[in-house]
Amino acid sequence: MVEASIAGILSEREKVDSIVREVKKIILGQDELIGKILIALFAGGHVLLEGVPGLAKTLLVSAIGKTIGGTFRRIQMVPDMMPSDIVGTYIYASGRFEAERGPVIGAHVVLVDEVNRAPAKTQAALLQAMQERQVTIMGKETFELQDPFMVLATQNPIEQEGTYPLPEAQLDRFLFKLLVDYPSREEEIQILENTHLDRRNQIEAVENVITPEDIVALREEIRRIVQVGRPAHAYMVDLCRATRHPADYGLGELGEKIRIGASPRGILALRDAARVYAFIKGRRHVYPEDIQAIAKEVLRHRILLEYTAEMEGIRADDVIQMILSGVSVP
Repeated sequence: MVEASIAGILSEREKVDSIVREVKKIILGQDELIGKILIALFAGGHVLLEGVPGLAKTLLVSAIGKTIGGTFRRIQMVPDMMPSDIVGTYIYASGRFEAERGPVIGAHVVLVDEVNRAPAKTQAALLQAMQERQVTIMGKETFELQDPFMVLATQNPIEQEGTYPLPEAQLDRFLFKLLVDYPSREEEIQILENTHLDRRNQIEAVENVITPEDIVALREEIRRIVQVGRPAHAYMVDLCRATRHPADYGLGELGEKIRIGASPRGILALRDAARVYAFIKGRRHVYPEDIQAIAKEVLRHRILLEYTAEMEGIRADDVIQMILSGVSVP
């Protein structure tokens, strides 16, 4: 029985590996970023990507969309964007009003560029789609979204003028916040030497290797195969509670640095992401190292620091690392 389960994991992992191989045809470096996005995809979560322009975020997301055979849409947020630009509106045609569906309807993967440039009411429309997997046009007609449905939203950490910071409620809807960094020196040399990357239609090199239905089936299979025991549950709870009550875990000095800690939704996110990570590593059970491997990505946007801590140059990742070092493994 155990051998059969392991064989099943190896067989299903090949589907994940095939996606990675296709994406890497046109994306050099960013291996960890690709891996974390796929974890979110198979966990049924959304991703917030933070990084400066020019790091191939759009190309990466469109490549992933093509590999899964799904519909990819891109939305460029601007300050005058309306909720109807996200979910749709009604137009008068042929003597009656008809629903004109917005870009999130019918899409499997949606890239929302510069999400923090849209006003709050437009962000709220996106929030409904992310959370409820359905949208309502002008309070009248409700449309179910595709399954899988994944939002990857980008924001520039440098430019703040003319932006609307995402509220805590919306940040909490993202499974991961991923920091997109520059490629290494060697990777940048490879980009110059790889002449096919200069092609305008480089996305054509990427092939469809899996279907949206396969994604849904594999997501359910991961939940069935990979077990999360009580010790792992306890560890996840302790990590999140330590962001709220650090003194209970011998981390009293963090009490002056954290303004708001991770909510219970953060615990669920840890569980879902750690389960997929364990699966990719070929394990049938979630272990502490699986939780630790995705903790920063899950928690960094769920922790709000005090202003004084930010002035001292302390980052959420620094706090999470202190918690990982200070909280005992059951």
